[in-house]
Amino acid sequence: MRAVVEDMKSGKVTTCDVPRPELRPGGMLVRTHFSAISAGTERAKVKAGEQSLLQNAMARPDLVKQVVDFARTNGIKAAYQKVQAKLDSLSTMGYSAAGVVIEVAPSVAEFQPGDRVACAGGGYANHAEINFVPHNLAAKVPDNVSLDAAALTTIGAIAMQGLRQAQLSFGESVVVIGAGLVGILAIQMARAAGCRVLAVDLDPARAERAATMGAHIGIAVGDPSLSVVVEEFSRYGPDAAIITAATSSAQPLELAAQLLRDRGRIVVVGDVGMGVSRPNIYHKELSILMSRSYGPGRYDPQYEEQGIDYPVGYVRWTEKRNMEAFLDLLSNGSLNVAPLLQTRYRVDEAANGYADISSSKSYTAIIDYGANESTEEVFKPHARLAQPAAGNLRIGCVGAGGFARGMIFPNFRKVENLSLESVATSSGVAAESARRSFGFARAQTPDELLANPDVNAVFIISRHDSHAAFVLQALERGKSVFVEKPLAVNRRQLDDIQLAYRDQEKQGKSPFLMVGFNRRFSPAAEQIRAFWAQRREPMVIHVRVNAGYLPPNHWVHESGGRVVGEFCHFIDLARSLAGSPIRTVSSVAIPDGARYSRDNIVTTLTFTDGSVATLTYLANGDRSVPKEHVEVFCEGSVARLNDFSTLELIRGGKTRSIKCNHDKGHKRELEQTLQAMRSGGPAPIPFSELVEVTAATFSIHESIVSDRTIEAAQGELTALASEPV
Repeated sequence: MRAVVEDMKSGKVTTCDVPRPELRPGGMLVRTHFSAISAGTERAKVKAGEQSLLQNAMARPDLVKQVVDFARTNGIKAAYQKVQAKLDSLSTMGYSAAGVVIEVAPSVAEFQPGDRVACAGGGYANHAEINFVPHNLAAKVPDNVSLDAAALTTIGAIAMQGLRQAQLSFGESVVVIGAGLVGILAIQMARAAGCRVLAVDLDPARAERAATMGAHIGIAVGDPSLSVVVEEFSRYGPDAAIITAATSSAQPLELAAQLLRDRGRIVVVGDVGMGVSRPNIYHKELSILMSRSYGPGRYDPQYEEQGIDYPVGYVRWTEKRNMEAFLDLLSNGSLNVAPLLQTRYRVDEAANGYADISSSKSYTAIIDYGANESTEEVFKPHARLAQPAAGNLRIGCVGAGGFARGMIFPNFRKVENLSLESVATSSGVAAESARRSFGFARAQTPDELLANPDVNAVFIISRHDSHAAFVLQALERGKSVFVEKPLAVNRRQLDDIQLAYRDQEKQGKSPFLMVGFNRRFSPAAEQIRAFWAQRREPMVIHVRVNAGYLPPNHWVHESGGRVVGEFCHFIDLARSLAGSPIRTVSSVAIPDGARYSRDNIVTTLTFTDGSVATLTYLANGDRSVPKEHVEVFCEGSVARLNDFSTLELIRGGKTRSIKCNHDKGHKRELEQTLQAMRSGGPAPIPFSELVEVTAATFSIHESIVSDRTIEAAQGELTALASEPV
């Protein structure tokens, strides 16, 4: 299918062929008929892409700080690779579209194939022929509303939310500062609600046009009669000001403060400077409110991604309900958007649309996808299954996020006799981006990749909660599998993987499954194991992880949590150092009522050889403290590893210091995995250990909840009578 994307390095906008998105739970696939280019938001995004690294760094010091913090923890090289991976990628464009539903997830009852819908959301309502849209980000289009008009719905919802924040009532006067697309829609809706509306803009022509498109009066900022006109029109001064302008200057706020009546209300919708002087605000006791995009639910993953609605009795106007209200206004003729739909481009000409709105006075541009045409290319897999070829691996990668682009893909380039056959993502654009950047032969959907007979080894580097399903599909097709941690996010998934693995063995096959527990492959871990190569006594291992705080709405909390998703690394590291199976798991955590909940955990592992490991995972510390610290005590000797940067081996009063250069074992892990795949040998970590470590992460949660020690299941299915974690 065709999609409009931006090259993050150059800022250039192009239309290219990408795989169609994947149908996921909670949403639907929509064939786009029309989408709207926002002259404000999207033009600003393109402008930012065209700036130099230095200009972007000066504009976003918060992102610079993130890079510096990452470099401090992971090393300069890793930080550089992460930044380059971000720059060397394609970004989706668009956030307001309309089309027809073509496929619906089983859990969605509200929509059916054939429904006409308006769609919202960056990353969902893209400028693309087919989009995956969660059901809370879509609204049905009335029969008498055209789909090109419905393509403005998201932008209309933004204007509507600004008006709601102003709490306007019938007969009040409102000044809209900024007569662009959002401003014009706000003007028309305010007038439809019975308000007296003034439009103010820097451009006299736009101010004049606003008066023909709904405003009672349109006047330019530079007009010397501005204050007099506003005062005469509103009698007492406007009751509210809606700022829809886009500028780094605080002048729009200053102007609003000057024009408003005593105790008036300012609502900031556009991206403007907020450095307003105190006297103008203080003497009139003005209120300043921010309007957050389309309405309540925006930026809440539980609402947008998981589809959990807010009760209408408590939150009357969510972003979806604002979209529905805008469509109702279109349906009953309260809005006139025909003048906003005149500038159109076919999807292949979308780059011209961006160029024109940047250089002209157009409010927006509509992209037309040719509703009755389909240029989608479908990969048709052959019936045969892939068989590993001696000396030649044909790699397929599911997932192309930051870790894949920064750590996995660059190392593929250094391996001989390796064919990068395919890359797949849920969105499609990320897959095409990785194909271009790293030399994959094709970009596909995950289902197409897993069925592709030309792929004999699959790397699964997607979101945590998707891992188990992809592992099962790959094993069933006889492919070698590497999956980035975790292997599974609950015991039921882990049991399914064990059953599939054993089924392959019963058929006389040798399934290959490897999990990305990289720290055991680090040079430091190898040195520690060698230091006690001949030991006869148990070890005492202490691991402290200063992981840092993540907000409750971070995706990792919804995909098994940090214990399953990251703490597993340190369970595996302790398992590899002890070299003995885990016997028991005992954990305590800060109570659920505390700010950090289960992100602060102390776990004790005992091993069958008598070794003991204490693992402390913390989110309530200061990020300036090194992230990972490991100490091992055994037979009168000590090993001390500081954040994989330096290792001290202490014996007989003498200390040997070794520099580790933040090497956490990713490269060595990948080398051993590819070598084993190529030779047909076993995975670098035995399957039983992968199951053992993964099951231990579930035991941590169970131990916290039950306040007891959990006996590790040795080689048995792990769910037993318990519910999935």
